[in-house]
Amino acid sequence: MSMRKLKITELNRISTEEFKEAKKLPLVVVLDDIRSLHNIGSVFRTSDAFRIEHIYLCGITAVPPHAEIHKTALGAEFSVEWTYVHNAVEAVDNLKSNGYIVYSIEQAEGSIMLDDLQLDKQQKYAVVLGNEVKGVGQEVINHSHGCIEIPQYGTKHSLNVSVTAGIVIWDLFKKLTAF
Repeated sequence: MSMRKLKITELNRISTEEFKEAKKLPLVVVLDDIRSLHNIGSVFRTSDAFRIEHIYLCGITAVPPHAEIHKTALGAEFSVEWTYVHNAVEAVDNLKSNGYIVYSIEQAEGSIMLDDLQLDKQQKYAVVLGNEVKGVGQEVINHSHGCIEIPQYGTKHSLNVSVTAGIVIWDLFKKLTAF
């Protein structure tokens, strides 16, 4: 079997303007105290790939425009809508008051394993990703509807935040997709 790599002109990419007008996945990503500019850029790029509705950048999380974010976002920081909110609890409470079910991505008592998570396609969701070392803060967890955990079977039980975002966004995309 022979496969030919597609040329960039064959990828049917949409423009930033078309992206802004396109139907979005009913999912918001909250980045709380993310210190790595590369992780932030990577989450923007993944959010663009799966048409995430919005990103909240909270606490010490840097905001565009920034050359180091751009290195990994590759322009996704211009297509995906984002807002800076000083405190992630404020972002979570705002999302909840606007009808979102908010899950923190964290290993916690009573967390739901990602592969067991069931979603309602009529509902809007938000996920909170926390600091690379400390994870999601307890106060943010307390304001969330619950926690989602990615099952892990190795010795570390820890994934890079951009990898976590990719796994969670892809899984929720499959569970929520309507396009």
